[in-house]
Amino acid sequence: MDKYREIFRLHEQGLSGRNIASSCGCSRNTVAKVVERIQELELIFSPNISEKELATILFPERKEDENRKRPDYEYIHREMAKSGVTLKLLWDEYCESCRLSGEIPYMYTQFCLYYREWAELTKATMHIHHKPGEKMEVDWAGQTMFLRDNLAREDIPVYIFVAVLPCSGYAYVEGFVSRNLESWIAAHVNAYRYFGGTTRILVPDNLKTGVVKTDWYTPAIHRTYQEMAEHYATAVIPARVRKPKDKSSVEGTVGIVSTWIIAALRKRQFFSLTELNTAVLEKLDAFNSMPFQKKPGSRQDAFEEEKEYLLPLPKQPYELATWKVATV
Repeated sequence: MDKYREIFRLHEQGLSGRNIASSCGCSRNTVAKVVERIQELELIFSPNISEKELATILFPERKEDENRKRPDYEYIHREMAKSGVTLKLLWDEYCESCRLSGEIPYMYTQFCLYYREWAELTKATMHIHHKPGEKMEVDWAGQTMFLRDNLAREDIPVYIFVAVLPCSGYAYVEGFVSRNLESWIAAHVNAYRYFGGTTRILVPDNLKTGVVKTDWYTPAIHRTYQEMAEHYATAVIPARVRKPKDKSSVEGTVGIVSTWIIAALRKRQFFSLTELNTAVLEKLDAFNSMPFQKKPGSRQDAFEEEKEYLLPLPKQPYELATWKVATV
């Protein structure tokens, strides 16, 4: 609500519209409208009048009608988390329900304004950047783990694959001795099996095993990678070059995984990849069950709500096909 009482008081003291607007933190148009109404009604400022009373006297047409139906903001907030749902769609449904019940709805601008005020007041999250079950972001971690080869007396590097569902933050981690196409495809298949479903969009980095040619608008996806995406009914949309925010969830999770999994297992020696991945999976379960710092629940709790929005897995997992061009 605008500061009608303060505008009235400063006007009585003879301040200009520009100075009043600057002092009250409102526009000069608002000040001009309030001053115009004061002059029309020939009002005299009284220190005993409240802001609400003055607003009713100046603009009685703005008084909230008792027949207006108050939207169910908790329901609106839950629906906004679903794929494809917007405030405009929910407002149309709200207006239709008001029409059937004979009540007067709020206009769209008021509907949005009151929803944002409710969300701020109740500390409901307003930054709904990710719809449940919409995306899976994938990447290789920068740090590596190691296998001990007793025969050669050397350490074999193990590359860590990380997949994240951005909505819940639920993660999947697995180690591979190579970052070739076979490992890349196997990592995706295992991640989908771990999540128990697939997402509508797959967001990888621009590595050569997944993206043959990087382009701002039409990147060329590797043929095998594209076949895998079609098998799981998902769309591959690579992150733009030098735009890490396009896959910010997995970038952030990679840093956390480096601490809570890779660094936590740094003192253990592993002699087989199966042994290493078993230890990684134990740490991963603990990581997903770890409580959030700034909100209640954990990634596991959030995933239980997101899980129902995932697409079902195909009857058979994807089997890798190797393409070669033969010459006579």
